[in-house]
Amino acid sequence: MIDLYYWPTPNGHKITLFLEEAGIPYTIKPVAIGKGEQFKPDFLAISPNNRMPAIVDTAPADGGAPISVFESGAILLYLADRYKKFIPQDLRGRVACTEWVMWQMGGLGPMCGQNHHFTQYAPEKIEYAINRYVNETNRLYGVLNKRLDGRAFICGDDYTIADMMSYPWIVPHERQSQKLEDFPNLKRWFDSIWARPATKVAYEKGKAINQGIPVMTEEAKKVLFGQTAGVVKG
Repeated sequence: MIDLYYWPTPNGHKITLFLEEAGIPYTIKPVAIGKGEQFKPDFLAISPNNRMPAIVDTAPADGGAPISVFESGAILLYLADRYKKFIPQDLRGRVACTEWVMWQMGGLGPMCGQNHHFTQYAPEKIEYAINRYVNETNRLYGVLNKRLDGRAFICGDDYTIADMMSYPWIVPHERQSQKLEDFPNLKRWFDSIWARPATKVAYEKGKAINQGIPVMTEEAKKVLFGQTAGVVKG
């Protein structure tokens, strides 16, 4: 059984996409990030960066004590290896898949996140910052669009964790000031993933978890932005 510490953000959706596709039993442990639940000591023991998602595999393959994993890329690599699903088993395929997992972790996710921050949440509209991150988001969309030329998915014919990593960060493309019509290969890929039954189930579960809770209040902004080392002391 997998315990998933989760909130319906792009990084959270990555993990439910995998678990639903793989048909693995799991229990969602909601972490209401706007309320600061990610800073509680018991969660810090699982996720030392105070970020969700995180998982606990209560019955790992080695038969030992439960294993906790934080960081969405590490979680998907762990699950893919644990269940031998959604990652190529040949050397070259695995290298390519890992490259695109890291590309998302180091590029697409952080740049889109800054895009969201400066276009949606920053108290001041800083033109330089907005242009910087909107343009970099556009460049990264172009990188992915080129990669998908002649490929059904990022690593070829098979749907993998590389796709699960990137898809949730493309979902809010309109908020990122991007038009999928400008990226035909990306749009085809995006539409094909949304058509998968497991994708729809994963996103519906996210809506159910977040039901009735405002997306971003002023109080939530205070919790989410501007934290210092003080939150991890002790």
